[in-house]
Amino acid sequence: MKIGIGQDSHRFNSKRFNLKSKKPFVLGGVVIDCNKSLNANSDGDVVLHALANAISGITCVNILGEVADKMCASGIIDSSKYVKQALGHLTGQISNVSFSIECATPKISPHIPFMRSYIADLLKINQDCVGITATSGEGLTPFGKAKGIQVFCSILVD
Repeated sequence: MKIGIGQDSHRFNSKRFNLKSKKPFVLGGVVIDCNKSLNANSDGDVVLHALANAISGITCVNILGEVADKMCASGIIDSSKYVKQALGHLTGQISNVSFSIECATPKISPHIPFMRSYIADLLKINQDCVGITATSGEGLTPFGKAKGIQVFCSILVD
């Protein structure tokens, strides 16, 4: 068994959509109606970025820092494709994944079932093996002050 831990964060832009690409707001593979957008070259899916980093922690392949940057430069901005690249380096099967999301906005709870379903399908695991928790941060950090979103992810690989 191996355990991977990943983290990622993105700050909010001042506009709802990136003016160049009109990218929607995506978390955990789910498009969310939000009056903000995340500052990122990719789709900015901070949940999937944390997952890719957790996988990288096990495989020692720097997916977001090397592979995804090249993919993004060639026009591939879908973060699920970065996760699929990371999974290609993984020996073993992810048996459990857990996410902790910190943000003041948007409200995460209504979207958790959809994110769990998307991530379970992406990883080819049972939805009951995908845990997602969220906190507002109580205004104590930049994420709790609505300046961005931070996500931690842990994975267990058999």
